Order: sequence, then structure tokens, then C-alpha cells
Amino acid sequence: MKRSVMALILGIVVWVLVASLLNRGLRVGLTGYAAAEPTMTFTLGMKVARLIIGALAALAAGAVTGMLAQSRTGVPWVLGIILLVAFIPVHIHLWTKFPIWYHLTFLLTLVPLAALGAGLTRGRSGKIWASEVPERRNTI
Repeated sequence: MKRSVMALILGIVVWVLVASLLNRGLRVGLTGYAAAEPTMTFTLGMKVARLIIGALAALAAGAVTGMLAQSRTGVPWVLGIILLVAFIPVHIHLWTKFPIWYHLTFLLTLVPLAALGAGLTRGRSGKIWASEVPERRNTI
């Protein structure tokens, strides 16, 4: 249980860190983004870039959660649900600033992307920790 809670907390921290770092990259690397951000008057390309950042952050958060949680648990799904619940009020507040496709894309992909991120960290056997993988014995 402690391991699952720690995995959830670290998953949320990773989501915030990845999203923040990539958003700073947009400010520096995408012309006009920093000026558009305070008023949220983004171009289509900027909106797509923001959605990509959200997706990458969800994948990374899910990956960290999946690596830390017990193998084959639903903890990454819980992480996705926590993120969804946290972002619904934010998107309600911003409802008039963005088109509906933007809100739906962001919100409806949070949970499955967190789960996918966790799935990407697992090997074929579903084992992710060295201690969970059976030892191979030399038969020579």
C-alpha cells in the first residue's frame, strides 16, 4: 500500500515537472507563445503543442508510477483518474478560452495515456524489477 501511494505521489510530481519543463521550452522555442500565454490566445499549432506536452507528461507520469507500483496493479489507472479529477475544474474555468475538441482531447486521453506509459515500462513478462525476474542458470 505504501508503495502504491508513493508511486501515485511521484507520478503526480513527474507530471508537473515534465509539463512545466516542456512548457518552458515552448516559451523559448515557439515564436509568439510567451506573448500568447497570459491571455491564452494560442494559435492552432500552439494548442496542438500544449496537447502534446500534456500527453508526454501523462506518459512519463504513468511510466514512473508503473515502475514504482507493484507489477500488474491498477495504480497507473488511479493516477490517470486523479489527474482527470484535478483537471476537470481547470478546464471548466477555461471552457470559453479553448474549443471543445481541445478540452475533450486533453481530458479523455489522460487516463489511457497514464496507463499506456506504465505499460511501456514493462517487459514481455510483465516484470519490471530485477528482483522479480527469475535468475537464469548456466547449463554448461
